[in-house]
Amino acid sequence: MSAEILIVDDEQEIADLIELYLKNENYNVHKFYTSAEALACVETTKLDMAILDVMLPGVDGFGICQKIREKHNYPIIMLTAKDDELDKITGLTLGADDYITKPFRPLELIARVKAQLRRFTKYNTSPETPSGEKEDDIIAFSGLVLNPATHECTLNEKPLSLTPLEFSILWVLCKNRGKVVSSEDLFYEVWGEKYYSNNSNTVMVHIRHLREKMNDSAEKPKYIKTVWGVGYKIEK
Repeated sequence: MSAEILIVDDEQEIADLIELYLKNENYNVHKFYTSAEALACVETTKLDMAILDVMLPGVDGFGICQKIREKHNYPIIMLTAKDDELDKITGLTLGADDYITKPFRPLELIARVKAQLRRFTKYNTSPETPSGEKEDDIIAFSGLVLNPATHECTLNEKPLSLTPLEFSILWVLCKNRGKVVSSEDLFYEVWGEKYYSNNSNTVMVHIRHLREKMNDSAEKPKYIKTVWGVGYKIEK
């Protein structure tokens, strides 16, 4: 079944161009030029992804991102008009999964869309086994439980609301607990792309967000430990 993708950008030429490329990939597109129309779509339509322009009149892209994250965990890609690090960090902190700076190459955007949908599907599809789910697919230790079949995560029996990227990061660290996962390996495993130095903020922001949700501390971590100059580690 084709993915349902929301696009909102008040620059009609850009929105129309994105729509054209997405439809060429057989995605179903819900395109809007205003935040009001986009928010109405979010409330009434089952979506698989959102592509949000940051600079919108009225409610901006950050506001739409926040609204989506109140109820949904599907991937969000932010479009920024300038290469502003603060915009990127703000979007990631609010729950966005990726960002692209305008002007962008349409084929790069399509590649990002496919990567995000693959990741979301991977961690939100039940394994096809006779028993429904395998015990090996569930990680449980120190009060933390991750179930990729249902995309559920609990800590001390309390549910954690994680975005697909946050779930993926935590899953990779937990699967490798007792070992240091380098920032490069973590980025490649989760984002599916080669790591560059300018990706360090992306990783750090998501780790910080995870710690906040887990009430973990960078200074005295119970779960996610920073190994300076190398990467991150969860102890056994």
